[in-house]
Amino acid sequence: MLAPSVRHLVFARDDGQPLDFNPGQFIQVHFNYPDGTATKRSYSLATVHDHALGPGEAVEIAVSYVPGGAATALFTALDEGQQIQASGPYGRFCLMPNDANKRYLLIGTGTGVTPYRAMLPQLEALMRDRGVEVVLLFGARTPEELIYGEDFRTFADRHANFRFVPCFSRELPENAHPDVRRGYVQDALAEFAPQAEGDIAYLCGNPNMVDAAFEALKGHGLPIPHIRREKYVSSK
Repeated sequence: MLAPSVRHLVFARDDGQPLDFNPGQFIQVHFNYPDGTATKRSYSLATVHDHALGPGEAVEIAVSYVPGGAATALFTALDEGQQIQASGPYGRFCLMPNDANKRYLLIGTGTGVTPYRAMLPQLEALMRDRGVEVVLLFGARTPEELIYGEDFRTFADRHANFRFVPCFSRELPENAHPDVRRGYVQDALAEFAPQAEGDIAYLCGNPNMVDAAFEALKGHGLPIPHIRREKYVSSK
């Protein structure tokens, strides 16, 4: 359990082959409701892997548990070694190879930070090769809901060009890091002075946050093609 209602799960393909995907993509898990009706849920891949070395074997996802949810029942009942049916990868919420920006603003809430975890090896290469700067603004209500927080803080401590800024709307951690902020991520944006020239922003998570941050970034002059969005909605 990454948080009281978020679980990290690791799978491997049953044919023994690696899963070739671009960080930021997602898979769809297929299952049936109790009445037999087919349904599916989408989960961003959380796997941290250097794709310059080829595809990796692990298939990692973060699952939000929703009370009474059919997908929650599916994952809660899983034991080690059991199987699920999935398809993919899908999606285009990825770092673009032709980007010539100076900085990435990565903004997320809840499990919306999952794709950013998968992007860490790519970001490391971009910081090394192009001198790119990265700011990750992560919104959570309380410290215990900051999923993958230790991964991001460790990465920030190792890379001067990567800044990890957790924003807590309800409760601050004890002995908070200097980059911790109180409030919502969209309200913290102004501190980092988004620039029309040089910045590309990624928004992922709560739809209200995505909409508010999108409007804030447009207000700072960012062109719409430089604001890339993916909304996460908890489904039962």
